Amino acid sequence: MKIPLRTYWDLLARHIAPQKPLFVWLVLLLLGSISLQIINPQIMRAFIDSALGGGTSSQLLREATAFIAIALVQQGAAVGVTYLGESVAWTATNALRGELAEHCLNLDMSFHNTHTPGELIERIDGDVTLMANFFSQFAILIVGNGLLLVGVLAALARENVTTGVVFTVFAAVTLAVMIRIRGIAVRHHKDRRQAEAELSGFIEETLSGTEDIRSSGATGFSLRELFRLQGIILGHDRKAHQKGWLVSDLIPGGLMTLGYVMAIVAGYLLYRAGSITLGTVYLFIYYANLLEMPVKALTRQVENFQAIGASVERLDELRRIKTRVADGPGCEIDEGALSLAFEGVNFAYHDAPGDPVLHDVSFKLSPGRVLGLLGRTGSGKTTLTRLVFRMADPVSGEISLNEIDLRKMKLNTLRQRVAVVTQEVQLFRATLRDNLTFFDRSIADERLLAAMEELGLGEWYRRLPDGLDTRLALGGRSLSAGEGQLLALTRVFLRNPGLVILDEASSRLDPLSEALIEKAMNKLLKARTAIVIAHRLNTVQRADEIMILDEGRIREHGARESLVKDTASRFYGLLQTGLEEVLV
Repeated sequence: MKIPLRTYWDLLARHIAPQKPLFVWLVLLLLGSISLQIINPQIMRAFIDSALGGGTSSQLLREATAFIAIALVQQGAAVGVTYLGESVAWTATNALRGELAEHCLNLDMSFHNTHTPGELIERIDGDVTLMANFFSQFAILIVGNGLLLVGVLAALARENVTTGVVFTVFAAVTLAVMIRIRGIAVRHHKDRRQAEAELSGFIEETLSGTEDIRSSGATGFSLRELFRLQGIILGHDRKAHQKGWLVSDLIPGGLMTLGYVMAIVAGYLLYRAGSITLGTVYLFIYYANLLEMPVKALTRQVENFQAIGASVERLDELRRIKTRVADGPGCEIDEGALSLAFEGVNFAYHDAPGDPVLHDVSFKLSPGRVLGLLGRTGSGKTTLTRLVFRMADPVSGEISLNEIDLRKMKLNTLRQRVAVVTQEVQLFRATLRDNLTFFDRSIADERLLAAMEELGLGEWYRRLPDGLDTRLALGGRSLSAGEGQLLALTRVFLRNPGLVILDEASSRLDPLSEALIEKAMNKLLKARTAIVIAHRLNTVQRADEIMILDEGRIREHGARESLVKDTASRFYGLLQTGLEEVLV
């Protein structure tokens, strides 16, 4: 499997461009270091010839001093090249991490439904780390050694044309062989990286479900699966290294031995013929030894190309994935409560096009009205709400806010005006301030405090040791379920959306916490349009309208008061039977 070198560069080109000044310094230091490595042996050759030819002590001292000084300067330049190479590469790859993370966050649910968080972490961090390690040494080990190779061959040709031609052919054959076989292990490296991503996804899922796994007695299965996935990685790794051994050891070792023999023979013959001095014989052997360094370095990087090639291909594949939810051209949406309309909406997931989730859904919701959305599990309630904030787009039909097609809006604008609160509250291991604002520092602390006070979190806030700077535990483990839900409602309150979607946020709370949540919801929904996915009777009572979904179709929709009085309505039957017993 061969990957064009252009693909390697394209991944980082846009992130290296802003570092042009550092890159220029890197090139200058690199050229200087290479030049000094080629020049310094010439001074040693002069020193040897002077010593054998009866040169003066002062002349030998000058040559020895020059040799040592140039060696020190060359080492300083090499350190500078390493430092700048690391800085440029890691800055560029960190920017690439940000680009890929943003790209994944903007992909629709059809992508996230088929890729685990662990797999994405392995790609965005693991694969990019390999690229960082590779590119941090790229200038030194590939460009630098490539230039050094050319310089050594030019110096040999300057001393003796025949010797230069022979070594040039030798170097060309060596590199041609390595380039020819450089991709023999890429497929196995790619398979290994994919297996590592699957292992990361499995570990992430296992750790997040630790309680369920232990309580159900599935620990043994988890361990067996762990060992199975590790065995797959071992198999791919073994195949990759077996083929990589040809590139890293066998070929360069044999060819460099041949190079040493050529240098010794050439030096001996030319010295015996009187064509060169003893110092020049040293020069041939030194350059042959110096030639080994770029050839071996390039050989190692050819092997790294095989490993990094798998990561580059996976990252390139990830970056080329396009979201099915395209950003709209943009249009203004009025402040205040929003109207919502579905017109002939049909939806099916792309991986199951023959199994529609929503069928010809049409309804209108006026500004400020609350719609109670009912239906059994799998009826399409959650899918319907996801379409409202464009986590996916319908197969056909139109969804509009204030009579504006959602597809004409900018996604950021839409998601600022539509807010969602689910039963599962995602909290970050960060300060209370950052958890409330999603790291938006433009929101004043006074506004945060006022919102918490209004939604019933004032007393809880006053007990915190560091106020808004108090750090919350990952996943909200330091909060009760009720406190977590109130924080989620406060987030929405701060955004001031025109449409709020609530997935029965109080369904799993104790009575006291539920009462606090109900008060907060009443304040949140005031002068706002809302869709409430309801499971219990008291939640339905706040709705102005009721919609019942069944197998993706609207079975009933109307004003709640009218449906309550209509003994033939489905909603009337649900009230008589009990929502908790029916909507499961």
